[in-house]
Amino acid sequence: MKKAFIAAALLIASAASAQAPSSATKQEVAQLFAALRQSNCEFSRNGSWYNAQKASDHLQRKYDYLLKKGLVTSTESFIELAATKSSMSGKPYQVRCGKTPPVSSQYWFTSKLNALRSSGRR
Repeated sequence: MKKAFIAAALLIASAASAQAPSSATKQEVAQLFAALRQSNCEFSRNGSWYNAQKASDHLQRKYDYLLKKGLVTSTESFIELAATKSSMSGKPYQVRCGKTPPVSSQYWFTSKLNALRSSGRR
């Protein structure tokens, strides 16, 4: 019985580690967090606007949760699962920078990711 428990625990642990994102994904997500914090943009979540630091803190908590569940497999999955909409209400997040009209956070993060990749700063 003890050997079966240990074998099951090892199987679960190896399955969880197999779902860990690559180092490139981790680096890109970190760069997206830095871009948000440095943006001076505002982030709309469930009808309220938050500064970039508060938005980054909120998304970091969501990211950490998704990492523990093994759900972030790529930078795109981080954007889709954590940075696009509220997990509670399902309402989409928005980003507004200065006096420009708000855009969906999915568009904002995807644009930043594309810029990072095309600049070769991966």
